[in-house]
Amino acid sequence: MKSLDLMRRLLQPAAPDLDVAGKVVLITGGADGIGLETARCLRARGALLVIVDRNETAAQNAVALLGKQSALAIAADVTDRAAMRAAIEQTLAHFGRLDVVVANAGITPPPATIRTSNLDDFDRVIAVNLTGVLNTVHPAIEALIKQQGHIVVVASCAAFCPPVAGASYMISKAAVEQLGRGLKLELAPHGVSVTVSYFGLVDTQLARTTLDNDPMGNDLNQQLPAPLRKRISAQHAGEVIANAIKKRAEHSMAPMAWESLSLLRGLVNPVLDRYLVGDPHIHDVLRELEARKNI
Repeated sequence: MKSLDLMRRLLQPAAPDLDVAGKVVLITGGADGIGLETARCLRARGALLVIVDRNETAAQNAVALLGKQSALAIAADVTDRAAMRAAIEQTLAHFGRLDVVVANAGITPPPATIRTSNLDDFDRVIAVNLTGVLNTVHPAIEALIKQQGHIVVVASCAAFCPPVAGASYMISKAAVEQLGRGLKLELAPHGVSVTVSYFGLVDTQLARTTLDNDPMGNDLNQQLPAPLRKRISAQHAGEVIANAIKKRAEHSMAPMAWESLSLLRGLVNPVLDRYLVGDPHIHDVLRELEARKNI
């Protein structure tokens, strides 16, 4: 009987589409990159936008681009819990409602081993990428329940990759994945849906600084199979998020080449770890990386 009940649940029709026209969408890290492109895509579909960014000038510029009658700029750092609570309150005071939250703000540290990492930098990555998501979502929950709205948390395909020379980022994104899953399960009884978004390589300034402008980052990137090195544009990433909101999708992923690795991670990762542990080239890259710190 339990198996029949499971099949019935799996075969249930998907939730009705979420039409964002006239809906209020708050996006952190919304002044550039994936956040701004998501905002542009949603604005084209009729959404009202709240652009939250720690750079006030950039947030104002984004609002000017989107249309001041349809968007609100709020300067806030996602690591500041009180500031994010105030951002939600300001949104409700201005628009009278909040329907969708996109927790997108994130940072990437320069390549480093755990041995040589600056622990203050490590803490900063966790504070922005993980705790910042919680600080964004938590004060918005009651407003989202009222509208039976939607949440997007931006994780990364790095959440299920071997954490070579980028542990803080990969740990933070793996934790965001679990946070998103927890929110999805816990808010379902209240009519709020949740998307966990995963991206591989997105052509943003963040990626170019970490990979293209750093020989070590570029070398490590070259260890990925060619299909996984494909970059998508920030515009493409924004469209993926916008479509996930429309469909109330449980997850979204781009490029699609990462989907098979995600599905098979329990089988692939132990084999991949064993291979990398014994790979002389990876050993050389890591030694060279650590030599930067004069160890």
